[in-house]
Amino acid sequence: MFRRVFCLLLLVAVLWTPAAPAGGQEAKKRWERLAQIRRDKFDYVLPEAMRENGIDMWITVVKEGYRDPLWLDLGQGYVGSIGYYIFTDRGVERIERAALGISGYLLERNGAYDIVTGGSDLREFVAERDPQRIGLNISRHIGGADGLTHSAYEQLVETLGEPYAERLVSAEKLVSDFRSRRVATEIAAFAEAGEISREIAERALSNEVIIPGVTALEDVAWWVMEQLHDRGLDTSFGMPSIYITGPDGVEATSNERIIQRGDLLMMDWGVGFLNMYTDMKRIAYVLREGESEVPSGLQNAFDQGARVREVIRNTIKPGVTAGEMLDRVNAAIEEVGFELMTGFNVLSGSDKTEVIIGCHSVGNLGHGIGPSIAWFNPLRMTFEIKPTNLFSIELFAYTANPDWGGAKVRIPLEDDAIVTERGVEWLYPINEKILRIR
Repeated sequence: MFRRVFCLLLLVAVLWTPAAPAGGQEAKKRWERLAQIRRDKFDYVLPEAMRENGIDMWITVVKEGYRDPLWLDLGQGYVGSIGYYIFTDRGVERIERAALGISGYLLERNGAYDIVTGGSDLREFVAERDPQRIGLNISRHIGGADGLTHSAYEQLVETLGEPYAERLVSAEKLVSDFRSRRVATEIAAFAEAGEISREIAERALSNEVIIPGVTALEDVAWWVMEQLHDRGLDTSFGMPSIYITGPDGVEATSNERIIQRGDLLMMDWGVGFLNMYTDMKRIAYVLREGESEVPSGLQNAFDQGARVREVIRNTIKPGVTAGEMLDRVNAAIEEVGFELMTGFNVLSGSDKTEVIIGCHSVGNLGHGIGPSIAWFNPLRMTFEIKPTNLFSIELFAYTANPDWGGAKVRIPLEDDAIVTERGVEWLYPINEKILRIR
């Protein structure tokens, strides 16, 4: 009896013993990486971004319950009512970094700020530094640079008074430059996000997930969302687009449509990891009974898209505006025999493969805020392409398919890359084939 009671007490003691702190907590590791990225950005990118744009002081306003889009970039923190991240060029190599009215462990311990205080007189702080141009996060065209609310702007003007209220300007281009010019720690994080995206996408479009005649498009999309949930990841665009393309175009997207043999599947999505958000596509074909290869018409359409992608990769270089580069890329595409489209999904009836590209900025958003070689970002086409800019190399190629009575197959190719002095360099293995689902 004593022995049985002793064993029971021993078991209870083991179960109630507090666990020792884990030595490699994932949350702490991720925070440490973000803190290193932040320090590197403040050291290397922030000075050139402020000076190139002629801004002496940059103020980002945050309120309790309302976070600026740059909240994670700038260090998070707790705000009681209103707080300010303030960066001041005081004529030395290092930009002064201050967080006024913002506090908290994550902010105070990240080592990125010179001044962290729960409260301060903003007017006195600004007057002591006497900036001539004060940048604010105001933008008509770039959501990521438009975090200042109307009421916060009014409060800022009232608090600063003259002459500083007259010196407030948009920091739109500064924010674009700060975010889109990358340090090595960011590039490493983005490459990891890209590899995670690729791995999940290629598993999703496989027999691990899909049973022809049984699995619905939405089942695949929810499987992907569950992967993100289990791994503590975010999504670039919400529910991934899992869709079927046929002779009449896109037939169904992420809905109850059952995947059948002979379907051509597309996946368009992005993953969020360490404040890096990817944008990529993958393509798969569901083999019919007796088939072992992708039909020749579909394979030829994919091959034409891959040829276009290589032209793009060989053409893009830094040092010109994104708009100028769009003209160069389009000219190169025409030179090798493809036809340019006048609008998205607008076909001319030509026998040639018809092409439209949308090589947009990527990074802290699935559609980033840096230079964009894409018709749908007109302002960002005026921005100069710089080394370390991240791009989604995106194209749509439409090629006639005899098996579809001559109707054109829309092949969308999209993978993420970095622009260096050498040109476009991939950050993970790109889409080199149509995946096969048996």
